Amino acid sequence: MTLTRSKSLPATENGESDREKLQSGRSVAGILYKWTNYGKGWRSRWFLLRDGILSYSKIRRPENVNMLCPSDDVRLIGDISTDRLSRMKSCSGRGRRKHHKTIGIVHLKQVSSYRESKSDHRKFYIFTATKTLHLRTDSRSDRAAWLQALASTRGIVPIQAVSGDFSFVSPKDLSISTERLKKRLLEEGINESLVNECEQIVDAEFTEVQEQIKLLHEERTKLLDALRQLEMANLEVEASGIDGKVYQLTNHKYSSFRRGKYNECSTSASSDDKQDFEDISEEDEASFHDTKESFGESGGDSVQTHFKRRTKLPDPAEKERGVSLWSMIKDNVGKDLTRVCLPVYFNEPISSLQKCFEDLEYSYLLDQAYECGKSGNSLLRALNVAAFAVSGYASTEGRHCKPFNPLLGETYEADFPEKGIRFFSEKVCHHPTVIACHCEGKGWKFWGDTNLRSKFWGRSIQLEPVGILTLEFDDGEIFQWSKVTTTIYNILLGKLYCDHHGTMQIRGNRQYSCTLKFKEQSILDRNPHQVNGFVEDVTGKKAATVFGKWNDSLYYVAGEGLNKASASLLWKATKPPPNVTRYNLTSFAITLNELTPGLEEKLPPTDSRLRPDQRHLENGEYEKANEEKQRLERRQRMSRQIQESGWKPRWFESQGESQGYKYTNDYWKARDARSWDDCPNIFGEFTEEMADCA
Repeated sequence: MTLTRSKSLPATENGESDREKLQSGRSVAGILYKWTNYGKGWRSRWFLLRDGILSYSKIRRPENVNMLCPSDDVRLIGDISTDRLSRMKSCSGRGRRKHHKTIGIVHLKQVSSYRESKSDHRKFYIFTATKTLHLRTDSRSDRAAWLQALASTRGIVPIQAVSGDFSFVSPKDLSISTERLKKRLLEEGINESLVNECEQIVDAEFTEVQEQIKLLHEERTKLLDALRQLEMANLEVEASGIDGKVYQLTNHKYSSFRRGKYNECSTSASSDDKQDFEDISEEDEASFHDTKESFGESGGDSVQTHFKRRTKLPDPAEKERGVSLWSMIKDNVGKDLTRVCLPVYFNEPISSLQKCFEDLEYSYLLDQAYECGKSGNSLLRALNVAAFAVSGYASTEGRHCKPFNPLLGETYEADFPEKGIRFFSEKVCHHPTVIACHCEGKGWKFWGDTNLRSKFWGRSIQLEPVGILTLEFDDGEIFQWSKVTTTIYNILLGKLYCDHHGTMQIRGNRQYSCTLKFKEQSILDRNPHQVNGFVEDVTGKKAATVFGKWNDSLYYVAGEGLNKASASLLWKATKPPPNVTRYNLTSFAITLNELTPGLEEKLPPTDSRLRPDQRHLENGEYEKANEEKQRLERRQRMSRQIQESGWKPRWFESQGESQGYKYTNDYWKARDARSWDDCPNIFGEFTEEMADCA
């Protein structure tokens, strides 16, 4: 094996080009520093570029370098790589060699582009449809050598976008002929009327098969579109942010992904001068690269913010103390749960305002519904809406603690650019407790207000939602529904569990509506959490059957029959997080009360994340949490007097008892202007004089 040192990969004395060398099997290799995450930072990895594949591995021992180099000529890049080779030679024969394990492979056919860093002459980026590699060399010349090697390989390995040849059968290309069958039956002396009846049966069966193939065709088309969008997600860049050199590896036809803000065939990190991205790879934790985008009338800037949302709650600062359930419950049987003063032990560290946003965890279903409607598939739109309505219950599995009851005027905002949604909620009425919310997504809006009636029944708690949820797409199609009843069992003895039961009617204003039946769990039920239903058109004809479990998944079958063997998946719940707490929060719920970098100074003083008792509970400071909860509940008892004295919600308007509350569209404008002068400090200190004035 011959290893040579090169910084710029020049042509040899014989005039052989890099392309010719690579075509003849030549490879390049060397050590690059790869960004992993904020905990580990930059880590050295051995990279090998050979036959259109870029692979990298950890370097545990110097002799492992030898195992990464093939038997033919390999061109080394960088002094550090040469040093490693020298160490390898000096250490040869010492000890037992470990088997080399490749931890990352990138096929250059999947590479969208690669580019140099604007702020560091040693760094460069490689973009694929599923990941971004952030790499650093020891010098500018080493970076140039690696980029030249990638460019040379591109000439040999044709780079293709996802828009390649994905051919599959289209329903219109299918046909069937019954002529041979008719001829054979007539030859056997079968009555012609019976032959015609058989022909009709065959045609009917073929029509059903053709309809199923049509749905399969649409699903595969949607999958292809999703793959194209996924590829383009790594080609997004604001036009004003491109001032570094970008190496284009593909020519894409799709250049208007995400509102047309981004330049075709380019990838950029606009905040490259401020901080490094984090990479999602086999060895790293997930991170989000969030971009604040313009929604509706709020305007908003286009400044990108890069941070990683947390994956676990803070470690508790103190040990929890046990609480006597019976002493708390015996005097409150039959009372409204929202008016019962419970210790903070019974709460989870999020408020009811934030719990409303948990319904949007699977908002991608509404994105899919919007796209289905745009393409003319109204049935699949209705099915995705049904899946979304069911998915909101998945996060309740194993959740036995009560969310904090918001103070009057308390608010919560959620800006999740990685999901393409922006959410806002406010407690608009204290008695009865009413929470109003409004969410904007990609081609849709979702809003509603909910009054949750709750009762203690000794052994169980029953929660009865009152209110209508509305979903409106940009093309004018509207769906409305109400939530079903929730009951929490075994309050005193046995294992706590919750169940959702009742009938959910999802009413559409156009062609389709949906009815879902949440089956109530019995004591001996071995198959709990079942949901069954159907989608029907305006004539009452069933267009599809739906079945599944509200804590796991939902499927559908086109037509009136229920052949589960031909069912298609609509929705699947995400797996529980690795860092489970006693609250059993989902990975999504863990992020809801987080104060991400720079967020606190942008929030109004009414936001739930600034509520002290909730924050103390999250930090495991239980004594402080109880003290603050008692203090704030004293203020909460003033709320009815405040409400009766003419108080009105700040961000929603009452439309009357039958119409609920309407969002004023003012919150995000005020947030951009940091205009919170008329927002009271509801979590601050207050005196008895203030109580008397109320």
